[in-house]
Amino acid sequence: MAIVGLVVTGFQFGGAAIANADDVVPSVPPGTEASASAPVPVKPDSPRLKLPQGGTLAAPKVLDLVEVVEDLGGEQRRQETNETVMMALQSEVLFPEDSAVFNAQAAARIQAIGNEINQSKATRIRVFGFTDDQGSYEHGKELSKQRADAVHNELAKTVTNPSVVFDVRGYSEDYPIADNGTEEGRKKNRRVEITFPRGAAG
Repeated sequence: MAIVGLVVTGFQFGGAAIANADDVVPSVPPGTEASASAPVPVKPDSPRLKLPQGGTLAAPKVLDLVEVVEDLGGEQRRQETNETVMMALQSEVLFPEDSAVFNAQAAARIQAIGNEINQSKATRIRVFGFTDDQGSYEHGKELSKQRADAVHNELAKTVTNPSVVFDVRGYSEDYPIADNGTEEGRKKNRRVEITFPRGAAG
């Protein structure tokens, strides 16, 4: 899947490259980029094709099949398309309130995701942090980036491919997946997402 935005800087961390692009805002929310083209041509002049007078066909495209699985508490959400796997972990599962330091159970969850990344032989991994809309935008951006960095650092201990590139960003309250008007929704929006290609093992 294409990575939206430009890689601004890169440096080595634990044998893996990391890309920071916090000042690059994607044109569409992460994970919703077009990734497939239409395999079947459509003939605009076909007599069985009915369009209103003056109507024209839009450019053809194939939508990804998306499967979403969320555990009962909503603490972990897995979203799969034809090409990618995205794991979203609620921040409360990983960190104490307003902190980017792991709690006791977090490392094992992240290591399990790292092992799956190894099986998929991924060469590019996105680690994106998000917050709810409480507090200032700038504080949310700093905290979401610190949390994404912490998850990246833990993944880098497990992911064995030395040529893998990490794209690590903090988005503050941008791209909510639930209603910030309720605590249940805000809890879902406080999250870290790890996205990687499905690969042959997917």
